[in-house]
Amino acid sequence: MTPRLSLTVLVDNTTLADQDFRGEAGLSFLIETAGKKILFDTGLSGLFLANAETMGLDLMDLDSIVLSHGHIDHTGGLPAFARHLAGTGTADRKSRVPELIAHPRCFWQKEKEGRKNGSPLRDAEIRNLFPVSLSAEPVWITDDLVFLGEIPQKFAFEQGDPEKRLLHTPEGNTEPDCLTDDSALAFRSDAGLVVITGCSHVGICNITEYAREVCDEKHVRDIIGGLHMQSPEPKRLAKTGKYLNRLHLNALHACHCTSLPAKLALADYCPLQEVGAGMKFAW
Repeated sequence: MTPRLSLTVLVDNTTLADQDFRGEAGLSFLIETAGKKILFDTGLSGLFLANAETMGLDLMDLDSIVLSHGHIDHTGGLPAFARHLAGTGTADRKSRVPELIAHPRCFWQKEKEGRKNGSPLRDAEIRNLFPVSLSAEPVWITDDLVFLGEIPQKFAFEQGDPEKRLLHTPEGNTEPDCLTDDSALAFRSDAGLVVITGCSHVGICNITEYAREVCDEKHVRDIIGGLHMQSPEPKRLAKTGKYLNRLHLNALHACHCTSLPAKLALADYCPLQEVGAGMKFAW
């Protein structure tokens, strides 16, 4: 069967041991489907550009940039990419400047424990660089690939504590950052859904359940991306594992912000598989 979506890991915390790729505490995927090329997140820096060049991948003809949320380890490469477009583009390529898709709060200023951890570019700067679609509602990029927008909180055990995270509104107010801008992609493959996440701050169970609703598809074939499980509470980890087990996944590709102990625990519930910069997947 011919693959309908391919995904290349441009940046992850982990790299392939036998390849000349570098890693960082960030995430960036190149997705290709239905004649479209989509960059999902830009990592912490411009490293995704260097790894793409090593892989022989051209990022000058992207159709879309999709941002999972506004943290710097997913938006930090935006300035480098803007410079890349300006420095290597030609006049006839201006029309290929990709559309940027994200949640409306993605570019609001963020901080954690007194340190800025949001996007290096503000909303006005982004609008000067890219055509922008900011939406809390689902956005269909192709007939089978959708940006989920704002994720409803269905599972009580995944309701996150804002801790010391703060969000600065455009009006100059400050409020706890509940990460309502955190989103994901869902793809309808021939054999079920593929859920593509950045950090899953809102919870991978919440994300997956909403993806099933939006796509009107119950079977989930694969989940790939960060699960925001660095030191999860045992009860939450067990409930997450049981939910994933009930999905009967073909594979769980947990990466980025998922710790080794969390991966080992989840492997008891579903078929965990490796992820690293340079790896390619197809569905």
